[in-house]
Amino acid sequence: MSILAAAIDTLFADPNIAREATYMPEGGAPVLVRIVARRTDAITDFGDARLWSETTRIDLRAAEVPQPRPGDQIEIDGEAFLIQGEPVRDRERLVWTVDLRPA
Repeated sequence: MSILAAAIDTLFADPNIAREATYMPEGGAPVLVRIVARRTDAITDFGDARLWSETTRIDLRAAEVPQPRPGDQIEIDGEAFLIQGEPVRDRERLVWTVDLRPA
């Protein structure tokens, strides 16, 4: 295991940074995972206008969720979300960032 992979595991284990969620692949069995939530706001330029929207993004460890797909479901604190769009993996291929929408 690389030093970076060990650092990622430590961050995802920290109860102040990450928390538990349930990942449910479409047509598969639920899996308990650790996530890092990024509930950020997005500002999108549209012509001369700038549109603000609330977004829900999370990070998942690739070791726990090797291939998240649009349509897969994630339950966080009893609230269900669907993955929308294509998940993006970091340069080291250790962490997926996914956009979510309410289910």
